[in-house]
Amino acid sequence: MDPRSLTPALRVVRLCLHLLMAGLLVLAAVRADSAAGVAAAAVTGAVYAAGSLLPSVRTSRRAAGLWLAALCASWLVLLWLTPEGLWVAFPLYFLQLHLLPVRWSLPAVALTACAAILSYVRHGDALNPGVFIGPLLGAAVAVATVLGYQALYRESERRRRLIEELLSTRAELAAAERHAGTLAERERLAREIHDTLAQGLSSIQLLLRAAQRTLPPDSPAAGHVERARRAAQDNLAEARRFVRALAPPGLEHGSLAAALERLCEPGPERLSEEGPGPASTTARGQGSATGRGPGSTPGPGPAEEPGPGRPLRARFTVSGTPVELPTPYEVALLRIAQSALANTVRHADASRAEITLSFMDASVTLDVVDDGRGFDPARLSPSAEGGFGLPAMRSRAQSLGGTFTVESAPGQGTAVAVSLPLPAGAPS
Repeated sequence: MDPRSLTPALRVVRLCLHLLMAGLLVLAAVRADSAAGVAAAAVTGAVYAAGSLLPSVRTSRRAAGLWLAALCASWLVLLWLTPEGLWVAFPLYFLQLHLLPVRWSLPAVALTACAAILSYVRHGDALNPGVFIGPLLGAAVAVATVLGYQALYRESERRRRLIEELLSTRAELAAAERHAGTLAERERLAREIHDTLAQGLSSIQLLLRAAQRTLPPDSPAAGHVERARRAAQDNLAEARRFVRALAPPGLEHGSLAAALERLCEPGPERLSEEGPGPASTTARGQGSATGRGPGSTPGPGPAEEPGPGRPLRARFTVSGTPVELPTPYEVALLRIAQSALANTVRHADASRAEITLSFMDASVTLDVVDDGRGFDPARLSPSAEGGFGLPAMRSRAQSLGGTFTVESAPGQGTAVAVSLPLPAGAPS
């Protein structure tokens, strides 16, 4: 029986059954005419107690059947020795109906009632209607009680399962409402970004275009205004795609390999940590592709001149057969490459950098290697610049189930590697 069905009321019924059996066996032993009858009552009580204490009787139908057979055999011996044992038939009815299937319990109850009646006749007592009515009426009451209880138990279990289904449905509904609320909030954020930030950046572009038209062609400020306009344009494109989690502008018109190849071309794009942009920096201080070196000073100039007298030449290569990657993979790999290369420009004082995208059978790997100053990874300190940094790179990789490693030593350059497992449905 399901342990959850052992309600306080059922525990009381079981206790009453134990007390009834004990009381009837004591009565049979007291009124027995011989020592053998007393011994038979004691053996029957011991067998009954053993069944109540053994866990296997409660958990195994076979063990319960064997125990019930032993109890009935000891009761028949008691019944043979003393007519007082017939009263024990009443609790036996309940045990048989409870432990046996209906197709076996009903015949067992009928045989038990017949045995009680025959025992009374055997011991030579005077016959009267009560001899037949008593055992048969007790059997009928037991059958009605147990079968009625089983019907109520099945109904209770049906309602319990129904309540569990309702609770599960309510939990699913709550999850669906939360998901719908999340989507609604994202839509609201998209509208707010479009109506405020995006419109503001669009206005900045228009104002900068107007400023360009008013400046003389040879004005020193013309280059700065053009870079500011491109920065506003790129950030406008990024803002429009932010909430929808689409690919950044670098991936919009080509593959990941094409975006990484453009990243290695001379120009300001490689210096932006979070996407294309016109910023440029001058490398100084000890560091590398991790972005953990000392600060950098912004200033004009192309990316191929990151440090004094040390132009950075970046090269991109593809290894293996390229496969189509999910958008989150492409975004993560591009962002990590942008961050690593930008920090190489800022901190490593390197002359060469290589980006390698490797497609293997079960994974895709991105390596960014430079010949810069290098650093000691064990003495890494948090960046004071708010850059991408190692923790954010590692977080991007781990969020997709990948791994992130960095190898470096002072004077030996730095190698950053990220490996992402290919999705199960990715084409080979």
